[in-house]
This record gives sequence, C-alpha cells and structure tokens, in this order.
Amino acid sequence: MPQDVRHEPVIAVLLPCYNEELTIAEVVRRFRETLPAATIYVYDNNSRDLTALRARAAGAIVVREPRQGKGNVVRRMFADIDADIYLMADGDGTYAPEDAPQLINTLLTERCDMVVGTRRGVTDDAGRAGHAFGNRIFNGLYKSLFGSDFTDIFSGYRAFTRRFVKSFPAVSGGFEIETEMSVHASQLKLPVSEIALDYGRRPEGSSSKLSTFRDGARILWMFAMLMKETQPLRFFGAFSLFFLGSSLFLMAPVLLEFAETGLVPRMPTWVLSVGLLLLSMLAAVTGLILDSVSRGRAEQKRIFYLSMPSGRAERRTDDIVQKPQPGKTPRAA
Repeated sequence: MPQDVRHEPVIAVLLPCYNEELTIAEVVRRFRETLPAATIYVYDNNSRDLTALRARAAGAIVVREPRQGKGNVVRRMFADIDADIYLMADGDGTYAPEDAPQLINTLLTERCDMVVGTRRGVTDDAGRAGHAFGNRIFNGLYKSLFGSDFTDIFSGYRAFTRRFVKSFPAVSGGFEIETEMSVHASQLKLPVSEIALDYGRRPEGSSSKLSTFRDGARILWMFAMLMKETQPLRFFGAFSLFFLGSSLFLMAPVLLEFAETGLVPRMPTWVLSVGLLLLSMLAAVTGLILDSVSRGRAEQKRIFYLSMPSGRAERRTDDIVQKPQPGKTPRAA
C-alpha cells in the first residue's frame, strides 16, 4: 500500500526594514518563539543604523535591497524566497508576532490566498491624526472604486499562499504596495479573508517612515493608475462626461443665439465647444478600446494564477500553528 506522505508547509516570515534597530531584534525573537519552524527573512532597505546587525544576531536571514522603498523590498522578497506560506509584517513592533498563527490558520482553513490582519481602531487613531484621517478617506475611496473586499487596505500584516506571491505583478515602489495587493485580489476575485487584530505603538525613540502628504499623494496617484489599468471605461468615461458637460455648457448660448439671429458672433467659443465635444468622443472611444484590453489582461493574469500550485498543505493545521485565541474570530472579506 502506498504511504500517505503529507507535506508540512514551509513558512517564511518576511520583514522589510528601514532603520528599525530599536525593535527588530525583539520582533525576530518573538516570531521565532511563535513559529519555531518558520524561516525569518529581514530585508534591510539601506538602513543607516544597526538594523541588519541586530536582525542577524537575533537569528534572521538578512538581505540588503538597495532600491529605496517598501514596494521594491516586497518585490525582491517575493522573487527571491520560495515557500508554501508567506507571512509579511513590519519590523517596528506594531504588529504582534503572537497573532501570526491566527493568520496562517485562517489561510489554511478558509482556503484563502491572502489573509489581512486589519488594525483594530486604526481609523480612529493611527498614531497621528493625519494618518487616521487618511485611512478613513482612502479606505472609503477604495470601497467606492474597487469593491468592499477590504476594510484596511494599508495593513502590512498579511499571510499569502505561494500562488498569490508568484503571480502578483508588483510594480509599486513605496508604501502603496499594499494597495496594489488589494486591487490585484479584488480584480481577479481571489479568495481573501480579514482578521481584526490589535495594533501597537512604536516604542519611544522610533519614528514612522510615512509622510502624511507625500505618501498620501503617491497613494492617490496609485489609485488613479490602478483604476486606469483595471477599469479604463470608468476612468476615461469620467473624462468623457466632463468634456461633454463643458462642451454643452459653452455650446448652448451660441446655439440659442444662432437660432434667434442666424449668426454666430462668438466664433472662438463655438470652436472651443466643438473641440471639447471631440475630446469627449475620443475619451469615450479610448475607454471602450482599453476596456477590452483590460479584460484580456485580467483573463491572462487569472489563467497564470490558476497555473500556479496553490501551496496549501493537506495535513491538519493543528500540527502547524497554534489554535486561535478566544475572542478573535476570522471574518471573511
């Protein structure tokens, strides 16, 4: 009789870091205690302190990524590392390593491709008032543009299958990488889940790398680019309606005057209104053509995603991760 060989999943903990010498050693130690079978990778993004040294001393595999920006680090991690389950967190200690088993357990039991650890109360207090306001605005904007799959698109605490990681075409360079992950999952309608987790604060002496206005502008630009790529008809349709409304606003009094007198005394206004009408038609046709292209690209991405092995383990999850703590129930997105 053939033996029933069951594969224990290979777990990789991914920690992108930039100047986190105050916290990284403790974060690595706690992940090693919580997931003793996991391999912990710290990718140092040009830190000017002792982040790499302290991570290596704590037992992590340290790799340097010279291209600045979290998106560049995550893209390098996803390309370099082979595993069945990927767990991504931050090196600043704001995400509790003790919550990792819940993310992995949900990934396996719910048969998801991505599980997001949403930050409980982050829209009320994200450490800085500007960040809390930005979280509310951008999460609401995401829901209106891309769907209601996620309630915290900026959470950096996520678990992935190999299928998601190796089929994710990461193009972002900075903190907007989480937004790109969420849009990718929503566009392809991948199975995802969310778990509400407590979100900690940075220790004294450690500062956030986020800039409220600079990174907010980059995220808003990423929203526009992702909408153009995934929903071109809606994107260019908005421009078409704007040009059409402007054209009719300028054209109406000229037409009324022509109907009464048979003359067109305001020729520049007429020329401008006709030009705006042509731009409206051009934007509408562009949206229709690119919508077909976008649908074809989405189908190709879906086919490539399905061609990848899921990487889900067949053995009981009790042998791999701890049982979820009481009071923290997974919620499907």
